[in-house]
Amino acid sequence: MRPIGPIRPPEWLVHSAAEVGGLSVALIRSGVWRSAGPAQLVRIERALRTWGQSMAALGVVAAIRYPDRAAVISGESQLTYAELDRRCERIAAAMHAHYGIVAGSKVAVLCGNHAGFLEATLAASRIGADVLFVNTEFAAPQLQAVLERHRPDLLIHDAEFAVPEGIPAIESDLDELAASRAPAAPAPDSAGHITILTSGTTGTPKAAPRVPTAVGLAGLTASALNRFGLRSGEPVIIGPPLFHGLGLLTSMLALFLGSPLVLRPRFDAATLLADVEATRAGSVVAVPVMLRRLLDLGPTAIAEYDLRSLRAVISGASQLGAPLAERFIERFGPVLCDAYGSSEVGIATIATSADLVAAPGTVGRPCLGSSIRILDDADRPVPTGTTGRIFAGGGLVFGGYSDGSSKTVVDGRMSTGDLGHLDQAGRLFVDGREDDMIVSGGENVYPVEVEECLAAHPAVAEAVVTGVPDDDFGQRLIAYVVLREPATPDELIDHVKANLARYKTPRQIVVLDEFPRNATGKVLRGKLSPP
Repeated sequence: MRPIGPIRPPEWLVHSAAEVGGLSVALIRSGVWRSAGPAQLVRIERALRTWGQSMAALGVVAAIRYPDRAAVISGESQLTYAELDRRCERIAAAMHAHYGIVAGSKVAVLCGNHAGFLEATLAASRIGADVLFVNTEFAAPQLQAVLERHRPDLLIHDAEFAVPEGIPAIESDLDELAASRAPAAPAPDSAGHITILTSGTTGTPKAAPRVPTAVGLAGLTASALNRFGLRSGEPVIIGPPLFHGLGLLTSMLALFLGSPLVLRPRFDAATLLADVEATRAGSVVAVPVMLRRLLDLGPTAIAEYDLRSLRAVISGASQLGAPLAERFIERFGPVLCDAYGSSEVGIATIATSADLVAAPGTVGRPCLGSSIRILDDADRPVPTGTTGRIFAGGGLVFGGYSDGSSKTVVDGRMSTGDLGHLDQAGRLFVDGREDDMIVSGGENVYPVEVEECLAAHPAVAEAVVTGVPDDDFGQRLIAYVVLREPATPDELIDHVKANLARYKTPRQIVVLDEFPRNATGKVLRGKLSPP
């Protein structure tokens, strides 16, 4: 059957002239918008009518276009897109027939990075169920509290997790459901919500639901393809948890591109490099602590792997920092990108290696369709270069927490909870969290500046700065550091004094073996306390 010409993006996929141009160029360059035969087009149109703008549609369309291409690779195990689609169809049928899951039901997914996570998510999406992603790092009491608060109609979980009584649950080895001969689940009238739990570093995790739409993803897709250089069919190694926004969004991009997702239940630096070599991966998604672990392998060990296929290493979920970015680019080349955002606003900005070299510390420019404003306490824009509250707008911003609360919104843009500034080129810099700012002796100190100064010292692998009460100054600064080579606290204090204002110098340096972290690598500052 003769293939027809290039497919044009459907009208609902774009919503501005800039995105039409940017997205079209990016799609052509990536290879995803290649010719398709008439039979494929008919099936794709039918899939989009059935599942609309949902994660289910991403999986089904990928199976139509790339049936024999690997969808999930985990070590020696592989699953093609056609196999993944068939399994999800049968799993959805079994969910409906045996557990009564219908459109609007709530399915919780408590899984590590493996095929079961994708199967559970895509199968639930086929029914129109709402999907709640649960943090696999929750302690047992926190896990129980989250599940009792949200009361899912079905929990799909890895075998290692204990399930509270009264919640229907099945383990994430879904072979039995995939072998079901139950009638196909009815097609939903509308797409279900996907709900990410916030990191909970400053309190109880909140549920941030949203309905994924092609319009919402259009700007991120165009920006990711242009700035990350992603290509259709090139394997994507995803290190962060899939239940987190960074892992979930990049897995959706991989599905859109028909790219194999290379997954491991646990991160290991040497294994990741071996996977790059074995799969010829084009991109790696990681959090900064993973980048540090890669560098810790040392140049000799890194040189043992063939990494020539690697065109992008995408960092996100926590602060990258200029010293780490510089070291990584020096060792691996100009492949590093940084993505900034949150569970509430999605990915708002992207920095390329060129940005990170030209403007150390930047988190880049807004994605297409997104915008950044820096506002003062009275919600007025501040001059370029002035620190203020960061507000982000775009198609990925959520509509509010499931409990009815939300974050501050001004002129359609939502607060990220961070403080930052823009430079003359429109690049964003994050200066710290609003609630992390330290007032010492009447002076405002942003911890990020002091942390980056300490991290620039050759002996320091990482630094975290906090404030503690002080009778004379209101607050005093304490720095916690992890060292890569010996150094005394006095040496580090002198280093800060030589590079920053005196009032920004920590009064005390505490050396730790490692920092307490959540599942995405963010430091749990509340668990740091002076000796």
